[in-house]
Amino acid sequence: MAFEAGQLETDQRDNLSVELERAILVGVDLRDADHDAIESLHELQALAESAGAIVVDVMLQRREHVDAKYYIGRGKVQELAARAKERDAEVVIFDDDLSPGQLREIEASCQCKVIDRSELILDIFASRARTHEARLQVELAQLEYTAPRLRGMWTHLERIAGAGGATGAGVVGGIGTRGPGERQIEIDRRIVARRVARLRHQIAQIDRRKVRQVRARHEHFNASIVGYTNAGKSTLMNALTDAGVTTEDRLFATLDTKTRRWNLDGGNYALLSDTVGFIRRLPHHLVASFRATLEEAIHADLLLHMVDASSPVAWEQYQAVTAVLKELGCAGHKTLVLLNKIDAAQDEAAVQVLRHRLPDAIPLSAKTGAGLPGLIEEVRQLVAGPPCRATIRLSTTDGRAMAFLEQHAEILRRQYDGRVVEMDIITGSTILTRLRQNYPSSQILQCA
Repeated sequence: MAFEAGQLETDQRDNLSVELERAILVGVDLRDADHDAIESLHELQALAESAGAIVVDVMLQRREHVDAKYYIGRGKVQELAARAKERDAEVVIFDDDLSPGQLREIEASCQCKVIDRSELILDIFASRARTHEARLQVELAQLEYTAPRLRGMWTHLERIAGAGGATGAGVVGGIGTRGPGERQIEIDRRIVARRVARLRHQIAQIDRRKVRQVRARHEHFNASIVGYTNAGKSTLMNALTDAGVTTEDRLFATLDTKTRRWNLDGGNYALLSDTVGFIRRLPHHLVASFRATLEEAIHADLLLHMVDASSPVAWEQYQAVTAVLKELGCAGHKTLVLLNKIDAAQDEAAVQVLRHRLPDAIPLSAKTGAGLPGLIEEVRQLVAGPPCRATIRLSTTDGRAMAFLEQHAEILRRQYDGRVVEMDIITGSTILTRLRQNYPSSQILQCA
């Protein structure tokens, strides 16, 4: 694979997709790193395969600190270039984020496309986005990630400099010698800035609409499934609601949020939402862009935190999701932790350690249905609360409050007095709390 001078930047960095490309993965094990480098490389391989790449080699280097120019050092880059040529690799994927200068230097040495972890995740999201909303969010994240890197990544902008800009006088900045190369990069930056502003405006409108949609469901109990990617969220959604959500054994199989009615025992129900999966070191631009998609989790009455109990790094995945939820402002939400894939767990000792760390977690298998009745009962008690008998008085014109009680309470007696109706009911204490919050005109005369 041969590239003419500058051809790589103009042809290859325009297309960051890695589908069906032969890839070499590169990781660096730093002494002060906050993650396990080997496990992170395994996850990077899963990400690359999920994106459609064909992994042909893996490199791991142990270093005290990263190299400012090449990240992995000149000697290792030379070894990487030899491996890329030997294995006919078309792309090199680094497990860490690289600076524009490092990307340029490594690409020049290896003569093939080089991308980092964030670019790979953004590529996966771009390929999986199906709705207009998801496409806008992904494009915004890609532009915000790429915009600061324009000068370091796009060297063709300097190559088209005018005659004056290529001279010594042009370098000094003499009159009339400023080449169009510098103007071109400024033009590109303005184009990107305008597009980012437009995308933010469109996403803000979507965000406001999403907030209105979520808040319009305030009279219902809202539960949201969150968790690490490929933890089984969509499988659980299908098992509880027959939603027909796509399920695949790969990372980020689904991006778009779906909400379905979840029927619980005793005539109770909740609205259940499936959200996009999280991952360690998820690009912050992506978290910010997908805030509208995660609105269901932000405003949920209950979070169902799915943990893949069969994963050897289940605890680290749990911590990663908890950190993202905290970033979204969901740290104080009522949460039920679900240990999924309990039937597939091979290391019983690791599962016991996990259950010791998460003593209130509910073990289950979304695939086989084991443990689901216990989950349903737990949520039903949260939705309804302890049973109680109450006397309610409300206006006969308040049809929504009447319908709410018809759905969530057993009505023992009705007595009409003009425009007012008094009812004796049996319901849950949580239902009464929601009645007070959502229909302040209603009066609870007594409750026992």
